[in-house]
Amino acid sequence: MAVNTQLAVLGGGPGGYAAAFLAADLGMDVTLIDLEKNPGGVCLYRGCIPSKALLHIAKLISEAEEAKKWGVEFGAPKIDVDKLREFKNGVVNKLTGGLGQLSKQRKVNYIQGRGEFLNSTTIRVKKTDGTAEDVIFGKAILATGSVPVKVPGLSIDSPRVIDSTGALELNDIPARMLVIGGGYIGLELTSVYAALGSRVTVVEMTPGLLPGADRDLVTALSRRLEKKLEKIMLETKVVSITEVPEGLKVKFEGKNVTEPEQIFDKVLISIGRKPVTSGLGLENTGVKVNERGFVIVDKQLKSADPNIYAIGDIVGNPMLAHKAAAEGKTAVEAIAGHKTAFEPNAIPAVVFTDPEIAWAGLTETEAKEKGIKIEVAKFPWGASGKATTMDRNEGMTKLIIEPETERILGVAIAGVGAGDMIAEGTLAIEMGAVVKDLSLTIHPHPTLSETMMGAAEVFYGHATDMYRPRRK
Repeated sequence: MAVNTQLAVLGGGPGGYAAAFLAADLGMDVTLIDLEKNPGGVCLYRGCIPSKALLHIAKLISEAEEAKKWGVEFGAPKIDVDKLREFKNGVVNKLTGGLGQLSKQRKVNYIQGRGEFLNSTTIRVKKTDGTAEDVIFGKAILATGSVPVKVPGLSIDSPRVIDSTGALELNDIPARMLVIGGGYIGLELTSVYAALGSRVTVVEMTPGLLPGADRDLVTALSRRLEKKLEKIMLETKVVSITEVPEGLKVKFEGKNVTEPEQIFDKVLISIGRKPVTSGLGLENTGVKVNERGFVIVDKQLKSADPNIYAIGDIVGNPMLAHKAAAEGKTAVEAIAGHKTAFEPNAIPAVVFTDPEIAWAGLTETEAKEKGIKIEVAKFPWGASGKATTMDRNEGMTKLIIEPETERILGVAIAGVGAGDMIAEGTLAIEMGAVVKDLSLTIHPHPTLSETMMGAAEVFYGHATDMYRPRRK
């Protein structure tokens, strides 16, 4: 069997389905290929969406515990794991089912199966029903995403050793759990399991959690996690994992290690993700892949093969769903002949821990590494009325500013709801806003968003809710 299509999209994640839907909206004949029953990809099935559903539950448990100091006391939570899993799966099914309906409404030809390029104009799809179908295309967009990195020697064949996908299955709540990797995925899942009752230890090879993020953003999170976790082991390496009758025996190395061997019920390995570019038949096309496995593309997301574009995790960091979706739209616009390029000034990043951490544009760390001269304006949430009413004063809002022009180069937030607030900062960077634009924008009171205006006022030395000497 064979089908002819104007555009074939291989991969139905946030980048793939965003591209397919836009192409259909622009009048193209589109075929979307993915292994799942409906579009959604890792993000909806095994990543962003199920993790946020569980993080919502974790937040409720945490707030119920903290309510004691405000004079409100609840009983100890009764965790029904089956019902939790049912809620999480219900969220996933609702959203992916909705995407399936949107696909049909747009008349996108959706094929459930695994695709492999036979050449620069044909993808052979091995369908989940056991049949095969060739898709002959004019243009193709490759959007196959990424998978968790496995560590030789550590990723042993045991149901007790899991990756992020296994952790989100929520098969049980282990009494004692080790999380290898202090990055955003590891810490988000740490928050979930700690709230559900696991005694969690986090091990990280570098000197601090969330390597790459500005240290002042991570401080509040580290302090909070230290109270909730069994232990945080920095500058520590896991040497081996061995299955024993009592669980998993883990051996550690590091200058701060006091117990070189410990027993855990489960180990979550979360040290990053790698692009899915092998097994796709790319060798049968003109697509070029670099030494790290990423597809090489230009600013229109076109690969070295003029018929094939690539988007999302497979073209490099940051591996974020919203970046993939934006790239997918750019690729479709390029295919449609529009004058376009993927050249964002800022791509927001959010760590959905408690407190949340979010940033966009230039960071202090990057400025220091690149020798870029900046000024920094910080508004501590201890001066925020809204944060005080929530008893969450540990937050901070920070602006990274170009001294000569006062243009906003970066924005960073640590605190409750940072992920929702960062969009304003991203817009300011994209619009080329200067600090005065932000300080003159009237923000509603009392809200956490006021801290954006407050940080701008700090820069000029006249912040209403705190005292800072006037800027010279």
